[in-house]
Amino acid sequence: MMDIKQVEEIGKNLVHNIGRVIVGKEHTIGLLVTALLADGHVLLEDMPGTGKTKMAKSLAASLDGRFSRIQFTPDLLPGDVTGMHVFNRKTGEFDMRKGPVFTNVLLADEINRATPRTQSGLLECMEERQVTADGERFKLAEPFFVIATQNPVETAGTFPLPEAQLDRFMMRLSVGLPSKEEEIRMLNIYGKEDPYQSLSPAAGLEEINGAKEKIHEIFVHPEIEKYLVEIVTATRKRDKVVMGASPRAALALLRAVKAYAALKGREYCIPDDVKELAVPVLAHRLKLSYGLGRGNEAENMIREILGSVPAPTENL
Repeated sequence: MMDIKQVEEIGKNLVHNIGRVIVGKEHTIGLLVTALLADGHVLLEDMPGTGKTKMAKSLAASLDGRFSRIQFTPDLLPGDVTGMHVFNRKTGEFDMRKGPVFTNVLLADEINRATPRTQSGLLECMEERQVTADGERFKLAEPFFVIATQNPVETAGTFPLPEAQLDRFMMRLSVGLPSKEEEIRMLNIYGKEDPYQSLSPAAGLEEINGAKEKIHEIFVHPEIEKYLVEIVTATRKRDKVVMGASPRAALALLRAVKAYAALKGREYCIPDDVKELAVPVLAHRLKLSYGLGRGNEAENMIREILGSVPAPTENL
């Protein structure tokens, strides 16, 4: 069994490796790696040109596994994602031609440009790690990690992700614009060469799966579990919230908190872990009564809840 220092080292190696390509976004990269080790999926949402696709590809290149990319378009069909049975004239039988989901890291680029029918092709893959085609089940690889990207500003020709799809993403992250100093560093680096081209794996699949097993053993005090549930429950009682965080969200937050603690080199969780992850894990799951497309409102609401729900202390 892997020890906690090895898990911490794997996380540091991945963050450092991706950081060679994505300048100045160590915090976001750290959350991306947290979601990977917590057995979740990530929605990268930001304006064009901020490095969403490059970040996803850099994570894939940092793992010694398989990588697939799907460019979502309105004419994409579910079979193009999951695969389909094709008639084999030599054998006279139908053979399963597996789609790009049979991989370790899947980049679903501009996922909101595909129709809801095609988007739904990922539901079973993301939740159950399998594909069902014509009554036959096919298990996906382990690990299986989906990174989807979308532009929240441009809405022409897009199909907003339904709540069932959003709820299957453990985190919604934003890369954000670089600072002046970071952008100068980026120009200096990319002015000479693209560091992605020379990126090599920093962790193997066995290491990732071993780290995930160790994370299951991270200790969560009952008071922290209670604190986590109180935060999730509070999202369902707020004014202007049509739909709060689901029980799946509570489980996702728990898994993310345990992974985050492990990447910090701890075998136990603290309240600050919950505070750090509550916004990226919960905000995108809230449906507000005054419409969609106002993600900042949901994030501010989670921050207000964190300020109102008392955190457990050592005296409890």
